[in-house]
Amino acid sequence: MNAALLSRRSLVASALAFSAAGTFAAAPVVVSSKLDLEGALLGEMMLIALRRAGVPAVANLQIGPTAILRQALISGAVDLCVEYTGNAAFFFHREDDPVWRDARAGFLRAAMLDLKANSLVWLDPAPADNSWVIAVPNALAREQSLSTLEDFATWVNSGARAKLAASAEFVESEAGLPAFEAAYHFHLSADQLLVLSGGETTATMKAASAGISGVNAAMAYATDGALDALDLRALEDPRRAEPVYAPAPVIRAGTLAAYPQIRGALAPVFAGLDLKTLRALNERIAVEGEDAALVARDYMMEKSLL
Repeated sequence: MNAALLSRRSLVASALAFSAAGTFAAAPVVVSSKLDLEGALLGEMMLIALRRAGVPAVANLQIGPTAILRQALISGAVDLCVEYTGNAAFFFHREDDPVWRDARAGFLRAAMLDLKANSLVWLDPAPADNSWVIAVPNALAREQSLSTLEDFATWVNSGARAKLAASAEFVESEAGLPAFEAAYHFHLSADQLLVLSGGETTATMKAASAGISGVNAAMAYATDGALDALDLRALEDPRRAEPVYAPAPVIRAGTLAAYPQIRGALAPVFAGLDLKTLRALNERIAVEGEDAALVARDYMMEKSLL
């Protein structure tokens, strides 16, 4: 048999395999995440779950803040990541819709909009709300009677020397500081902000806890593991300035079609991640310095997912 015939037969065989498996079925799934430690944790969990389900997967974790990760997902540079349901309000410019304050309804709306607009599929979310919060040292909270953002606004408006450590994303995004300022009618000037690069809240919380550069308040997440260790109080948000931010896997529709087992592989992983569990896992990474991959593996073993 000559080389030309072998070549033609190889091409036909490849085409048939391609057709049977579906578009890009043989390509590994690129799993990605945001810069923060929770992103690394959830990304590692997804990698473990996919590989256990026989899905080839490669890691491209902690690539950037929300905007960068979102563009990478839409463009096809990554196939699977974790996103938070409340962010869909801003992706689709529907910030005023009250649906985002309801965990289930917000998830369903995000899933519907993203599938139609971008062929992205939202898989089952975790039963946790990782909304942004503002945290202050417990000593300051006791001294100034700060337990809610209403108290914080009154304190700021009284002329107090408040200084907030936060990421650029939190300061600039309509979902972050501007949302709190609008709901509670206060404003922090530029000299009342310490803007840190990246989205890692460990740095912002440490600054508030230690009073670095006069900082006495910090951007944090509700699931942050270092809140207790750093003796910080997350201020309550009674006016619900923040949407519900439930973490959920988001995958390209073509990738899910190629590997439908991904849905079943990830569902039990996220089902066990309530607020208490997620905060405890985050604490092991942020406070105890454990590696995200090891913490993820311990969780999977504890849940009999390995």
